[in-house]
Amino acid sequence: MTPRRGIVCFITVAGFLNGPGFQKMRADLRRDTDEIWVIDCSPEGHQPAVASRVFQAVQQPVCVVLAVRLANCNEAAPARVRFRSLPEGSRAEKFAAISAVTIDGDGWEDCPSGWRAPFLPAAGREWGEFPSLDSFFVYSGSGVMPGRTWVIAPDTESLRRRWDRLIHEPDPARKETLFHPHTPRGELGDRYLAKVPSERLPGDHARMMSVELDRGAVIPPIRYGFRSFDRQWIIPDYRLINRPNPTIWQWRSSQQIYLTALMAHSPSSGPAVTFTSLIPDLHHYKGSFGGRAFPLWANAVATEPNVRPLLLTRFSEIFGRPVTADEVVAYLAAVAAHPAYTIRFASDLVQPGLRIPVTGEPALFDEAVRLGREVIWLHTFGERFADATAGRPAGPPQLAQGRPRIPAAGEIPSDAAHMPDAISYEAGAQRLWIGGGYVDDVPPAVWAYEVSGKHVLTQWFSYRRRNRERPIIGDRRPPSPLGDIQPDHWLAEYTTDLLEILNVLGRLVALEPSQADLLERICAGPTLNAEALMPH
Repeated sequence: MTPRRGIVCFITVAGFLNGPGFQKMRADLRRDTDEIWVIDCSPEGHQPAVASRVFQAVQQPVCVVLAVRLANCNEAAPARVRFRSLPEGSRAEKFAAISAVTIDGDGWEDCPSGWRAPFLPAAGREWGEFPSLDSFFVYSGSGVMPGRTWVIAPDTESLRRRWDRLIHEPDPARKETLFHPHTPRGELGDRYLAKVPSERLPGDHARMMSVELDRGAVIPPIRYGFRSFDRQWIIPDYRLINRPNPTIWQWRSSQQIYLTALMAHSPSSGPAVTFTSLIPDLHHYKGSFGGRAFPLWANAVATEPNVRPLLLTRFSEIFGRPVTADEVVAYLAAVAAHPAYTIRFASDLVQPGLRIPVTGEPALFDEAVRLGREVIWLHTFGERFADATAGRPAGPPQLAQGRPRIPAAGEIPSDAAHMPDAISYEAGAQRLWIGGGYVDDVPPAVWAYEVSGKHVLTQWFSYRRRNRERPIIGDRRPPSPLGDIQPDHWLAEYTTDLLEILNVLGRLVALEPSQADLLERICAGPTLNAEALMPH
């Protein structure tokens, strides 16, 4: 039999280098070859400047992989993997640099030899050996993808009016336009006026008839995790939501917590993960790039954890006491839900994929759990992990002192003529302006709070201002005219919501130094790698 030998060279997304979804491919390549060379062509990370891309139209970071198999390849020993990056710079500079590369020249760094280890330098082994975020959970899925914007609103009355407008439209063509069906390849998608549903959302008031024939009142809207720190409302109607993710709905409960984070992209600033007690939107984390939702519980009665059983067993063995799923999720909040995590691991996050440093010290783990419970209590506006004895009373969290306040002279106008259309900040007075009204005692760090480049307060306001139009990007269809049905004045509930957000952000900002210090102590001490926690 002629021995297999040869050379394979390919260009792929740089997520191949350390992405958890590529572990088996890395292991197979290490098994079937003798030597591997990897060239990172996108050291700038995701969506680099067009002039720096080796392929102008490709936004994703890419890499070149060259592998050699000799006639006497030993498949029981992993291939040697060497890595180098092209310099940051223009496309021409990168082409010049790669033309000078030789496989036996200088500039290569050895990578770890583990079968599934990242194709990244051993110098960065610490990051590569941390367990990936998704490895903590049995299930993760996309948040809800409504497919039509009119089914979501910051207030319930707008949703009722939109539904009424739709079902009472007498013109069939106009009614179709209002409903806003998808028409892939010129054909109706799986949500359209005449379709009779065969399924329902768990817990909703099912209407097993087409929207076209429905004359009933709107199904009562429920609170919805629209964006990080932005709670809106959605019509929980299976007939209206393109991709509801039934699993997310089935596990909904008064005990459920959803962690949301980017997976195919990396966070650039602020907390790397956020939490909500509400059904989360596809873009909950930052408003774009999708991401994943990781539920704490795998059933609606909150008895079956979604954290991997083996992980809970290993934690319990290592720390000498039972460790629960909610403690693990609280640990994740303490470690990753703050800006210091994103800053500390910025160079590692050039390639997508969150990893979590896990302490091997029981006292540090317990400290992180206590801190993480407070973080989640804040992210969920007091709806989860309330514990008055620990300083986390039920109800919307408030700052102990220096709370944001609206003085009599700063009352936000509630008449139609003065509906706010602008938000701004006066740093010297620590004053947040909402149209002609204002909120005092808003620290600069609260005003500046962002989630991966998305400014929380301005994003929140953009859905409540007078003009809520959003730019049409590319060939995206204009939204349904139903979205134009909205309040013509500033609602009192907007003010309540704003003050609650300011209190939450104020307390989160106050926690950041403690989280940063904890992260440093965890990374400086003994940590548990992925193999120790979840051996294959």
